[in-house]
Amino acid sequence: MSKDTGADTRSSGPRGTHRHDRIRVLGARVNNLKDVSVEIPKHHLTVFTGVSGSGKSSLVFGTIAAESQRLINETYSAFVQGFMPALARPEVDVLEGLTTAIVVDQQRLGSDPRSTLGTVTDAHAMLRILFSRIGRPHVGPPSAFAFNVPKRTASGAMNVDKGKGKRVVVRKAVYHGGMCAHCEGRGTSSDIDLTQLYDDSRAIGDGAFTIPGWKQDSFWTTRVYAESGVLDPKKPIREFTEKEMHEFLHGEARRVKVDGVNLTYEGLIPKLQKSMLSKDKDALQPHIRAFVERAVTFVPCPECEGTRLSAEARSSKIGGISIADACAMEVRDLAAWLRGLDEPTVAPLLAKLEHTLDALVEIGLGYLSLDRPSGTLSGGEGQRVKMIRHLGSALTDTTYVFDEPTTGLHPHDIQRMNELLLRLRDKGNTVLVVEHKPETIAIADHVVDLGPRAGADGGQVVFEGSLQGLRGSGTLTGRHLDDRAGLKETVRTPKGALEIRGACTHNLRSVDVDIPLGVLCVVTGVAGSGKSSLIRGSVTHRDGVVAVDQSPIKGSRRSNPATYTGLLDPVRNAFAKAGGVKPGLFSSNSEGACPTCDGAGVIYTDLAMMAGAAITCEDCEGKRFDAAVLDYRLGGRDISEVLAMPVDEAREFFGSGEARVPAAHRILGHLADVGLGYLEIGRPLTTLSGGERQRLKLATHMGDKGGVYVLDEPTAGLHLADVEQLLGLLDRLVDSGKSVIVVEHHQAVMAHADWIIDLGPGAGHDGGRIVFEGTPADVVAARSTPTGEHLAAYVGR
Repeated sequence: MSKDTGADTRSSGPRGTHRHDRIRVLGARVNNLKDVSVEIPKHHLTVFTGVSGSGKSSLVFGTIAAESQRLINETYSAFVQGFMPALARPEVDVLEGLTTAIVVDQQRLGSDPRSTLGTVTDAHAMLRILFSRIGRPHVGPPSAFAFNVPKRTASGAMNVDKGKGKRVVVRKAVYHGGMCAHCEGRGTSSDIDLTQLYDDSRAIGDGAFTIPGWKQDSFWTTRVYAESGVLDPKKPIREFTEKEMHEFLHGEARRVKVDGVNLTYEGLIPKLQKSMLSKDKDALQPHIRAFVERAVTFVPCPECEGTRLSAEARSSKIGGISIADACAMEVRDLAAWLRGLDEPTVAPLLAKLEHTLDALVEIGLGYLSLDRPSGTLSGGEGQRVKMIRHLGSALTDTTYVFDEPTTGLHPHDIQRMNELLLRLRDKGNTVLVVEHKPETIAIADHVVDLGPRAGADGGQVVFEGSLQGLRGSGTLTGRHLDDRAGLKETVRTPKGALEIRGACTHNLRSVDVDIPLGVLCVVTGVAGSGKSSLIRGSVTHRDGVVAVDQSPIKGSRRSNPATYTGLLDPVRNAFAKAGGVKPGLFSSNSEGACPTCDGAGVIYTDLAMMAGAAITCEDCEGKRFDAAVLDYRLGGRDISEVLAMPVDEAREFFGSGEARVPAAHRILGHLADVGLGYLEIGRPLTTLSGGERQRLKLATHMGDKGGVYVLDEPTAGLHLADVEQLLGLLDRLVDSGKSVIVVEHHQAVMAHADWIIDLGPGAGHDGGRIVFEGTPADVVAARSTPTGEHLAAYVGR
C-alpha cells in the first residue's frame, strides 16, 4: 500500500494529528475486506475512493458507522434495547476513537402515499400550526389541516358514576382531522380497467376472473363470489342486472359461509383496493405489479383536486392562500411569501419554518414543493433532504457519513454540495464521504483508496494520504483521476425520430422535441430542470421502450445475481438433466435446502435485547444445500461450487464442454458486459453496493427485444475507470440497432453522445424548456447554458 503522510498538514480545515485525534481501524474483515487497518484523522474531510465493489461501503458503513451505532444502542437499558433493532458487532479486531456517527445515505425516504417533502422535513407540521392560529375562518386545531388524520374518529360514549345513584352518559370528544374522505389523504383516485379483472362473457363460477393469483379453488378469492349465494355463479357477468353489478363490484362487507368456512364477502373493487392497490407497488411481486400497472390508472381526486385535504381545511386562508396553495408552491416561493407575513403572535414559528425552507433552497432543492410525494424523490434528492436537519444542528465532534452525495447533481450543482460538506467539517465534525466524482475528491483533506479491484480482488487499502499523493500513487483511482473523454470526431446519423408534442408533466412548458433514433442521445440539465419529467412522462410508457431506472432492487439475503437474473433456472435444469432428478433439488429455497439451516447457510440465534448471533451451519458448512444434493455434478462441479464462481469463471464454465448451457452463457455475458465479471453469482443481493445493484438491473434488460433503451444516470456508483467500459457498452447497444436515450450529468457521457438535449435554464419554474439541441461539439461551441460551460471546461476547450 502506498501511503502519504503529508495529508494531515493541509491548511484547509481543522487540524489534529495526535493518536486520540484519529479513528483507528485494525483488522477489518466485513464482506470482502482483508484485515484492513487504517487511521482516519478526525475533524477532517476524508474521501473514500475505489472501484464499485472494492470495499468502500464495507469499511465506512459496515464497519465504522455500524459499530458506532451499536455502541450507542448499548448505552440504553436492556428494556429499551428490546424495542430496537439488534446489531451485531462488525468483524474487526480493534476500533478506537469512534464518535457518534450520523449516516446520510441514499436509501429512499419511503413510498407511503401520504409521505411528502413537507411531512419528512416537519415543514408541513409547522404550516398546520400556522394556519390553525391565524387562518380565517378558524376551522380547528392543527390536526384539522392534516391529510393523514381522518376528519373524525368513531365516536363512543361511556357511563360515568356521579355518586348518589346518579349516572350520566359522557360522549368522547371527536378528533378533527383534515383528510379528504374520498381519497383518504392520498390525493389520487384509482380508475380501474374492469376488462383486466374478468372476462364478462363467462360466469364467476366458470373461470371469469383474470386476476393473477386468483385460483378457481381458492376460498378467499373466487369461491367467496361463486359459492356465497350473493350472486348467480352460472350467469355470465355481462348479463348481470344493474343491482347485481353493483353488488359484484361495490357490495358492502358481510359475513358469509362457503363450504362451512366463515368468510367475508365484499365487492371486487374494495377487495382489490385492500389486497393490492393500497400497497407500495415496489413491494409487490413482479407479475402482480405488472397487473396493477395494466389495470389501474391513478388520477387526481375529484373531491379535493389532488390536495389530499377536506373542503374545511382548504377553506381557511391567510391572505387568500390556503394550506393546499402553500404546499403546492415551490419552496423558494413559499419562503418569500412567509417573509411577507407580519404576524407578531406567531413570529417564532415563522422564523423556524423560514429557516427550514431556506435550508432546502440552500441545498439546491428550492424547486421542489412541500406536496411532492417523498417516494418520487431521487436518491440524491432524498440524501440532500436528510442533510437539512444536520446543517443547523448545534452538535459538534460528530462523524457524518455520506454515500456519494453528488449523485443526481449536475456539475453546476456539485460546488454547492462541496461547500455544505466543508461547512459540516468546519463546525468541528469528522466527515467521511464515499465518492467517485473528481470534483469532490479534490476537496478532501485525506483520501483512502481501496482496491486494487473489486470483489475478491479488492478489500485492501491501496493508498491513504493527500490528493497530490493519490495522483502519483499508481493506483487505479490515481491513474484515472484526471481522465477526460474527448469530443467525438464524427457522430452517428439518426434513423428517424421519436416525436414529443406539448409535454407538460410537472414543470415542463408544453415542450415540443424530436428525440433522434438509432443514436446515443443524452438528456442533460441542472437538477429539477425537467429531464426525468420529459422522459418518464413522454417516452418510457411507449411500446418497445425498455426503461432502466434507479428504483431499488427488492430481494432478501436469500436472493443473489443467479436468482435475480433468471440464471439459476437453466443451471438447475442442466444439473437435473445430468443427474436424472428434479430441478427443485438444486434450489436452496426448495427441496435441496440443508434441513439444519433451511438453506440459509447460517444458524441465527435470537438473543432478545442483545444482538443476535449468526454462525455458519456446521452440517452444510455454509453451502446451503443438503449433502446428498452435492453428490450431483455438472462438468465436475457441484451446485454450491458453481454458485461460488465469479461471473467470468462461470461464463467460461458454461460456454463449452460437458457443462455447456447456452442460456446461462448468454445471461452471464450480459453481466460481464456491464462490468460485473468479478461478482460471485451466488452472492447475496443485500451485500452488493449501489453501483453493483444498478448494473445488475441493467444486465437483466440486455436481452430485451425493445428497440429503445432509456437509462437513468447509469454512471451512478461507477468508478472513473468503469465509465469508459460503460461508454463501450452504450456504443455496442447503438451499433446493434438500438436507440439509446440516457438521462445523465457525467461530462464523459455527454462528450460521447451523438446528440444532446439540454433542459433548463434553471430548476422548477425556472426550467422546463429545451435550451439547446445539437451535437456535443455544438453545445461546447455555443457555451450558452450551464451544461455547455461545464462540458467545455471538461474537454479543455
